[in-house]
Amino acid sequence: MRTIASPEELRRALAPLRQDSIALVPTMGCLHEGHISLIRKAKRLADVVVVSIYVNPLQFGANEDFSRYPRTLAQDAQICADEGVNFIFNPSNLYAASGAQITLTVHSDMSDLLCGAARPGHFDGVATVVNILFNIVQPNIAIFGEKDWQQLAILRRMVADLHIPITIMAAPLVREPSGLAWSSRNRYLSDTERQQALHLYQTLRLMQQLAAAGQSIDTTLEQGRQALATQQITPQYLEIRQQQSLRPSQAKPSSEDRIFIAATIGQTRLIDNMPLLPHPSKINMNTNTENLA
Repeated sequence: MRTIASPEELRRALAPLRQDSIALVPTMGCLHEGHISLIRKAKRLADVVVVSIYVNPLQFGANEDFSRYPRTLAQDAQICADEGVNFIFNPSNLYAASGAQITLTVHSDMSDLLCGAARPGHFDGVATVVNILFNIVQPNIAIFGEKDWQQLAILRRMVADLHIPITIMAAPLVREPSGLAWSSRNRYLSDTERQQALHLYQTLRLMQQLAAAGQSIDTTLEQGRQALATQQITPQYLEIRQQQSLRPSQAKPSSEDRIFIAATIGQTRLIDNMPLLPHPSKINMNTNTENLA
């Protein structure tokens, strides 16, 4: 495995391998089980795997945690080596010294809702950096996790709209044994906050049960909000939307609908999502390993 910082060096290293299939796994580092599931899927689908590790300043707002976002390159490199990654791409900066002058803009229909409503410009930064990575690596496929579902939907649309010859592959959301969605930010949670955070997952499962029992979208949302309120959690958002277009769902639950939630527990902002209608084998609330890859 090689760790490369320069775009030019990475291009040179990949040039003789272009006859093989190349997979890119874009990350911001602090790798965990969720990222490992992406890497393993990339290994199954491609001959060469590139993991990018870059904390992208363009997707952080003025009051967000860019400066304290965990950076654990030595640990990340060991994980990548253990998983058989071919290249780590770890640039120090992907933008000109004068700053990014030309960036992508995501239409408000997909960006100014859910996470984007409270993070203006966030998805413009995501689309811009991913497009840069695509241009440098020129992979055949790129793997993204379903935990950041809005991001996944936007990047699929970017590839389609800009005619980028890359296949976007999704990997299932990975959860801790408790049900909490794996996140690099989970390390910020105290033991008490971690217990409170579990109610996000439990509320999504409750809403699945209600929808499966025939409750309307409005009733399901109201019951979900009440369940969170009993745990002193005020979500930044709790919404049910069509999972591909991100448009509001109709009154009657559909297999195309998805539940989205974001909430701040202590000082840590967490997100999660789940299909509104569960697979029949996963309706039992005691099932804690949903979406484990």
